[in-house]
Amino acid sequence: MGPDYQKRAEMDPSGFVVLADYVPGILQEIRYYSTYNFVGERIDGYEESCAILTREAARALKRVSNEAQVLGFRLKVFDAYRPARAVRHFVLWGIEDLDLRMKPFFYPDLEKQELFSRGYVASLSSHSRGSTVDLTLLDMAAGKEADMGSPFDLFSELSHPDCRAVTDEQYENRMLLRRLMVRCGFAPIDNEWWHFTLEDEPYPDTYFDFPVSSAFLKR
Repeated sequence: MGPDYQKRAEMDPSGFVVLADYVPGILQEIRYYSTYNFVGERIDGYEESCAILTREAARALKRVSNEAQVLGFRLKVFDAYRPARAVRHFVLWGIEDLDLRMKPFFYPDLEKQELFSRGYVASLSSHSRGSTVDLTLLDMAAGKEADMGSPFDLFSELSHPDCRAVTDEQYENRMLLRRLMVRCGFAPIDNEWWHFTLEDEPYPDTYFDFPVSSAFLKR
């Protein structure tokens, strides 16, 4: 694959879909479209509060959603496809030593540069390949998110899926999400309970940079 083809592929959304079109009723709180995230401002490339995924990942997530609903849960997505420009935004933010406005909420026990060295924030993200999703479960009977023991994007050992500093109920909620995702073809990581990547992802070597925008997909 030559560099010119690679450059075109990075902006080609033809293999992607709006997740809500594939998983009706899925809940979304796209944090990087808002200012409530670890940076404290809307992130570059997020032009709409919608989740976008590769068609293959969306199909797999629909199976997860169906299984979750049988058990009384719905899926709530915090992030899905992430443009490469958003990752660059994170990296530039990491260089700015004085910008610590969100530290008390998202990384209270770490220095900013540790977010990168410990793998919480990547300079090249699997999200940009289009088949990674950050999500949680919503308990339909209780009408609120299942208690996972730590909130999304809390960069701490408390957010490691196997952390036993949480209660048994919180740990089991994490394991339930993990079992549902793994059974439908997603792989977890060891430092964030909310992060999963489709194992058989269609673009394992391509990092896309088109904006998060349903209108862009329809061009």
